[in-house]
Amino acid sequence: MDYFSDRSNPFYDRTCNNEVVKMQRLGLEQLNNMSGLEYILLHVQEPILYVVRKQHRHSSTQVTPLADYYIIAGIVYQAPDLCSVINSRLLNTTHYLQSAFEEALSFSRYHPSKGYWWEFKEKQQDTKNKKKEKKKDEQGSIFQIQRVDALLEDLSKRFPPKSIQPPPPPPPEKPIDQENKSSEEKVDVKLEKEEDETPTQSAAQRRPAPTDGIKPPPDKKPKLLR
Repeated sequence: MDYFSDRSNPFYDRTCNNEVVKMQRLGLEQLNNMSGLEYILLHVQEPILYVVRKQHRHSSTQVTPLADYYIIAGIVYQAPDLCSVINSRLLNTTHYLQSAFEEALSFSRYHPSKGYWWEFKEKQQDTKNKKKEKKKDEQGSIFQIQRVDALLEDLSKRFPPKSIQPPPPPPPEKPIDQENKSSEEKVDVKLEKEEDETPTQSAAQRRPAPTDGIKPPPDKKPKLLR
């Protein structure tokens, strides 16, 4: 009601009881005890629609409605009365009936030998082609886009999305080529050590073990021929 009673609103009457109550800093309950012109909030559909009624109060129980106003997206509109709504609907009905009769008349054909008949094929093809040309992707109005954004923002505040923590990164894996190379190097080193140990062991095994008190015969040296 504070928004509706703004000075920039041309539908608000400054001589109403609401202004008197506002100047005297009284509650809106005092309007029931007064008589004269007043405004009341009739219907609310947050956050889109607000309906305000202008009425004349005769007593605490008797009022006469004069006009209704609705506020959509912060803009005040005056609702039409019943007479203007009926007139508008009747005019639309007569317009469409007249256009239907004119279109039906365009399909009729006459010939003295044949008489009257209907011909619809050419007209149907023309109407189909016109409809295909008229079909275009129509975007929503500014009001629809703004309202959808406001509703989505409200829903996101009521139901915030749950934060999902990413899993920890896996430990770095060693490349397979390096592991194969290291294992091959270890095997080669072991094989080389085993080959070095085998001739020494074979020589030691070939020589007989010395007995107690008996020396083995000395090795014969080859004689050099002069």
